[in-house]
Amino acid sequence: MALDPETRDQLIDTVRRFVAERLRPLEAQVAEDDAIPESVLAEMRALGLYGLSIPQEYGGLDLSMEDECRVAIELGRASPAFRSAFGTNVGIGSQGLVMFGTDAQKARWLPGIASGEIVTSFALTEPEAGSDSAAVRTRAIKDGDDYVLNGTKRYITNANKAGLFTVMARTDPGIKGAGGVSAFLVPRNLPGLSIGKPEKKMGQQGAHICDVTFEDVRVPAESRLGEEGEGFKVAMRVLDRGRLHISAVCVGVAERLLADCVAYSAERKQFGQPIAAFQLIQGMIADSKTEALAARALILESARGRDRGENVTLEAAAAKYFASEMVGRVADRAVQIFGGAGYVADHGIERLYRDVRIFRIYEGTSQIQQVVIARETMKRGG
Repeated sequence: MALDPETRDQLIDTVRRFVAERLRPLEAQVAEDDAIPESVLAEMRALGLYGLSIPQEYGGLDLSMEDECRVAIELGRASPAFRSAFGTNVGIGSQGLVMFGTDAQKARWLPGIASGEIVTSFALTEPEAGSDSAAVRTRAIKDGDDYVLNGTKRYITNANKAGLFTVMARTDPGIKGAGGVSAFLVPRNLPGLSIGKPEKKMGQQGAHICDVTFEDVRVPAESRLGEEGEGFKVAMRVLDRGRLHISAVCVGVAERLLADCVAYSAERKQFGQPIAAFQLIQGMIADSKTEALAARALILESARGRDRGENVTLEAAAAKYFASEMVGRVADRAVQIFGGAGYVADHGIERLYRDVRIFRIYEGTSQIQQVVIARETMKRGG
């Protein structure tokens, strides 16, 4: 639902102040502790950030895609780990339920997801199924009124905090590829479900990924999301929205880095003048600004298309591809502009340089986005 301009501006202003006053001052501490303070998570819940995309009848804000992207841009101005704390509730961990869930499933789960009482995770990736997501080996075998799940999922965001998993599992071993995969809503407390230790990562300390293992986990048939064999359809519909959201976060990080570069280059002096006076520094700032503006325009226009009910699979993939590659280039230029100061931890530039690297990998690698873009372009005839 699109907010009226005044309400939207108030929400964006509130998020902007929260980012500047509460989140950014804690970035170094969160990176050092690899944990976000519970007090901050409570404030996020109070602001409604866990329910940005959840329908209002279940306690969410039910933002339009465009409004969600505008909020995500603001959130991108702080360490991406903060957004990750509730990102699965807004995107891949909830949207399958919103789009495909029964009334009973929605009534059971969505109010807790919207409030942040329940954290969600999306369990698709496996040791042998990453970009080839239709190759999942986790099995869900029908047994009376239940399905019995066996298998392992890998690199699952927020798994150690999650109370509910959307799990992709193969219900028909006789069908290879996407057609044999179904989606399930799996509560964390079911016997046989176990969570591995959080992985040590290159960046985004404070945001966690873990293995999730299913050993004879019995899931009631009414917990299946959609029909048998629709799991891949659920996953792809969810990823269209998630890719636009991630793209918007990339723009926010790029704009944050640009602001830091402009401020630093105005105060840092070499050869008797601020380095901002040198044309090669100006060139890096100009390139970064141009790319960030282009990404912002692409994302918001794609979001508006989705809000109009258009198929934006191509546009979402293009936005994810361009924005995630763009922010990597901006972060690299920022390190160069800051020089030695960008390589050490004091200014946070090296941390953001590491943080943004994952954007080119999760929710579909850049190479997968290229495949999607090419496929959809050929479908459309150009």
